[in-house]
Amino acid sequence: MKKLIVGLLVAVMLVVTGSALMAQESVTLEFAQWWEPELPAGEFRALMDEFEAQNPGITVELLSGPYSTTRDQIVAGAATGTMADVVGLDGAWVNDFVKQGALASLSDLMSEADYDDSELAAQIQLNGATYMIPVVNFVYPVFVNLDLMQQAGIENPPATRSEFAAAARALTNPDSNVYGWVLPLSMEQPNGIQNDVMSWVWASGGSMMLDGQPNLVGNEAVSSVVVFIKDLYDAGLIAPGAFSLREQDKVEEFTNGRVGMMISSLAHINLIRERNPELNFAITALPAADDYDGPRGLPYASWGIGVAENSEHKAEAWKLIAFLMSADVNSRLSSIANAFPGNVNSTPDFVKTDELFAAAFQVFQDGYLANEFTGLPVAEQLMREFDEPFQLYLDGEMTLDEFLTTAQEAWIGYFK
Repeated sequence: MKKLIVGLLVAVMLVVTGSALMAQESVTLEFAQWWEPELPAGEFRALMDEFEAQNPGITVELLSGPYSTTRDQIVAGAATGTMADVVGLDGAWVNDFVKQGALASLSDLMSEADYDDSELAAQIQLNGATYMIPVVNFVYPVFVNLDLMQQAGIENPPATRSEFAAAARALTNPDSNVYGWVLPLSMEQPNGIQNDVMSWVWASGGSMMLDGQPNLVGNEAVSSVVVFIKDLYDAGLIAPGAFSLREQDKVEEFTNGRVGMMISSLAHINLIRERNPELNFAITALPAADDYDGPRGLPYASWGIGVAENSEHKAEAWKLIAFLMSADVNSRLSSIANAFPGNVNSTPDFVKTDELFAAAFQVFQDGYLANEFTGLPVAEQLMREFDEPFQLYLDGEMTLDEFLTTAQEAWIGYFK
């Protein structure tokens, strides 16, 4: 009887000890991102489940929300040292976060894991170290509402600025609350300056920089674009409330059929189809200046990924990144996201199965990726410093020269 009792006690102790060890080895990774809501329901969680199955003891808790909400959450976490273990990143944030010491060096984590980075299509580096890896890349072409265009008697999507202006005029019907174009200029979320304003500059091969410094004053590539936009604004062809609209508001306006054209990410195609399956729309390249016939710069953004410096589970966090960047998983993720992959050996299947994405891929092949804000110091603040006088210029409270001089002087202050 004593032997039996001792045996049972030993067994119980082994079970308790084993459970304690398992609990000790168990790791929960917080992953803050805006990706899950923009993907088909359940698809991203399914990838996390697959990762967990391959990595017993690691659980992934997804902290998901809209882009703006996620950005605010990550910015606050960077400032307070409470950032999630793994974070979705916009390239415009990286410089600021690195200066705050909020991001861990992915170069160090790759080295510690003996990871071969030759398959990575791109790495965002500062001071010789990688802090962000683009997981998938989204181009920003023009979305056009084909039904509204047909009603307005427009046969083909606009290919030049003058055609765009003519189309915007034909599409605009204030009595029906329909406008030609939607322009988000929220100061709170100023990426409209990148995606919806400077994209016109890049589409015609122009640049807002010269020798690594801001070049706004006296730059015809920039001034012609802002004058073009002001002409549309003065003519009432842009959806009302532009100064307070954010990116998600822009997409909502287009999805509900209140605007005929918008510049937006391919990531929003899923969202549009889900919310308005009847919407008949197409994809086209951003119109170029009438006298430009070269390759068109195509604005783009990435779902970047990084690891928080405050994370206590950096090795496990890297395992999750390596999983997402593996050729097979990255092919599947880019396919369901309708994006271009971040692994050079990955191939999305949407090019062969969906006409919209085939068209976007053709736009991509015919042009080149262009986003001069990526990696610049305080990139979002640069957008905001441009946005504020731009609004005054659109409202007629500043001249063109005053606006561009004000913006350039503000920008230069961040480059000293």
